[in-house]
Amino acid sequence: MRVCTIGTGYVGLVTGACLAHIGHDVICVDNNPAKVELMKSGQSPIYEPGLSDIMRSAMATGRLQFTTDLALGVEHGEILFIAVGTPPLANGSSDTQYVEAVAKGIGQHLNGEYKVIVNKSTVPIGSGDWVKMLVLDGVAERNKQPLLVGGGDNLPPEQFVPKFDVVSNPEFLREGSAIYDTLNPDRIVLGSNNQQAIDLMLRLYAPIIDRQHAEATTQSPVAVLTTDLGSAEMIKYAANAFLATKISFINEIANICERVGADVTQVSKGIGLDSRIGNKFLNAGIGWGGSCFPKDLAALIHTGADYGYDAQLLKATVSVNQQQRTLAIQKLQNSLKILKGKTIGLLGLTFKPDTDDLRDAPALDIIQKLTELGAKVKAYDPIVSPQSSTLPYLANVNLVDSPQSLATDSDAIVLMTEWSEFQDINYQQLALLMRSAILVDCRNFLSPVELGKAGFQYIGIGC
Repeated sequence: MRVCTIGTGYVGLVTGACLAHIGHDVICVDNNPAKVELMKSGQSPIYEPGLSDIMRSAMATGRLQFTTDLALGVEHGEILFIAVGTPPLANGSSDTQYVEAVAKGIGQHLNGEYKVIVNKSTVPIGSGDWVKMLVLDGVAERNKQPLLVGGGDNLPPEQFVPKFDVVSNPEFLREGSAIYDTLNPDRIVLGSNNQQAIDLMLRLYAPIIDRQHAEATTQSPVAVLTTDLGSAEMIKYAANAFLATKISFINEIANICERVGADVTQVSKGIGLDSRIGNKFLNAGIGWGGSCFPKDLAALIHTGADYGYDAQLLKATVSVNQQQRTLAIQKLQNSLKILKGKTIGLLGLTFKPDTDDLRDAPALDIIQKLTELGAKVKAYDPIVSPQSSTLPYLANVNLVDSPQSLATDSDAIVLMTEWSEFQDINYQQLALLMRSAILVDCRNFLSPVELGKAGFQYIGIGC
């Protein structure tokens, strides 16, 4: 099928590349010329394992192209994905100006062919009808021009009637495993009241639904849920809100465990064996971060307020998460007492492993607080290089290029990100390089026994 993805951020680029990988003819549109040239060279502008390889492979077959020309993309695609950013505003609502611009732009370039316009961006509930209105606004603006439009129909402007439907198709990608999640999803959600649009989407996703591609990990068909537009939009928000709540819940249990002498790692295993609960997202630690959970919870709370509902549980989820970020500071103060004049090394900076994403990373809060308390902050992250010190929020951080450099003359190390390679570090060597061998494990990722043998005072969360 002919596909156009508009926006080549995390969702748009991964979606476009993976659809080309399974055999579709994809054009990715972005309004940043430098970014488009980078992608044309086969390089991904974001760090995601395997993405550049998939891009280069699809480009070699001619199934994946990049352009700044929206008209070309709209002309090409039977299915048009809107995958632009919807960043949060100060009041918690989503900034939808980019969605608005793209929707109107699509309307200005529609031809006579039937199109399915897909909201892939996480958009406020009710955006499906809003996008349809904006597309029609774009059509109306174009019809004011004294030009023949309508593509192959060659109709006068006043007679041109666009043929399109809007579908909500929320994404459920995890940074660091986005390609796997695209090709092996738990479910595909399609929101529309038009069967023709649903049928085209089912045809698009058929190789994934039927597991007819090389990366399929099982033969069981993917579950497909078809709903109305609003329910599909709510599913994305509800899923992220539930996962964030689950993390805040286990962190609250961890804080009680510390006070009563229980071990939250054992508690998590025990409750995770309950099939009604499950063991995912029950790892106590420093709390959640990234771009999705904070933005989606804020938007859902804001939506509730718009309709006269006070989402108290969701507000508590956010509050517990914010409070959790102070734990590392408290634990450092318990061990080192005064932090002024101390050197603290942060092991990992990104909000999770296998990504270069620092958006709302807990490490940034720790850096700010340590700096305010007069401590010197060093950091090592496998993907955030010393050249990244130009980033304003890392201006007061000494970024180093190895765990050994991090440990040298540090008074404590705080593990912030559970990169798998951190389990292979020679911690005995690190302990000898430090002024005091203290390690605060904010992810309960390392073995307390092994760290103790290496000479460290190990401090976990909830245990």
